[in-house]
Amino acid sequence: MKPDRLTLLRDLVAFDTTSRHSNLALIDYVQDYLTGLGVDSELVFDETGSKANLYATIGPDNIGGVMLSGHTDVVPIDGQNWHSDPFTLTEKDALYFGRGTADMKGFIACVLAEVPRMTSLALKSPVHIALSYDEEVGCLGVRRLIETLSGAPVLPRMAIIGEPTAMQVVCAHKGKRAFRVSVGGRSAHSAYPTDGVNAIEYAVDLIARIRQLQADIRVHGPFDQAYRVPNTTLHVGTIRGGSALNIVPESCVFEFEIRHLPEQNVDALVDEITDYASETL
Repeated sequence: MKPDRLTLLRDLVAFDTTSRHSNLALIDYVQDYLTGLGVDSELVFDETGSKANLYATIGPDNIGGVMLSGHTDVVPIDGQNWHSDPFTLTEKDALYFGRGTADMKGFIACVLAEVPRMTSLALKSPVHIALSYDEEVGCLGVRRLIETLSGAPVLPRMAIIGEPTAMQVVCAHKGKRAFRVSVGGRSAHSAYPTDGVNAIEYAVDLIARIRQLQADIRVHGPFDQAYRVPNTTLHVGTIRGGSALNIVPESCVFEFEIRHLPEQNVDALVDEITDYASETL
């Protein structure tokens, strides 16, 4: 009897695999499930041994096949107004709530539910299952998985990544680079600001330059209308600085990212920002 998708999803959601935690309990669950169906799997651990990727192949191993890929970690629930236990699958009005139901334990549950059918067929081309850790904090796990698979004699021919896309096929993502910028100043009492150097104000100058680059790209491109936002984007996501209102801040740290089209010269963008910082700050 084929396992119920909801039963599998309920079990998967119950594992608190927030990126800051280990995912081994969930990986052990999946590995035991696959073993029970006669499917061998390989684990690829992180440096600490507290997290692991899982890779399994169903069908012949001498041809590429299709990889079904998903990540096991979820984003934190901190500060969110949940009306039910995030780690207990809850049904309401024919909708199911729980951390990871959409992103992306729902996909993993659907894949696992089909494993009995996959094993019952004489597949001419294999199906590969790849589950990774720490996608939400930089796609860290899949990098180690790729390193491991790069030495395999035969690689998957294609991959389907089950991210939530409103049931629309998404064939590409923009590239991404992320940066943390630390700006140093000199502390002083705010009554005598000329005795100090305001790190936040200088950080704001650099952020303004980043915004100007974004405005230029929005007008001049390059463009690719296949994307909802058809141009490269620059985004400042966090900023932290200062210790008190009456103290000139001696430090400021902000983070920004560039999500770029293939046609964009990202190195040139980074050089512009770096040169501006060197000349101005």
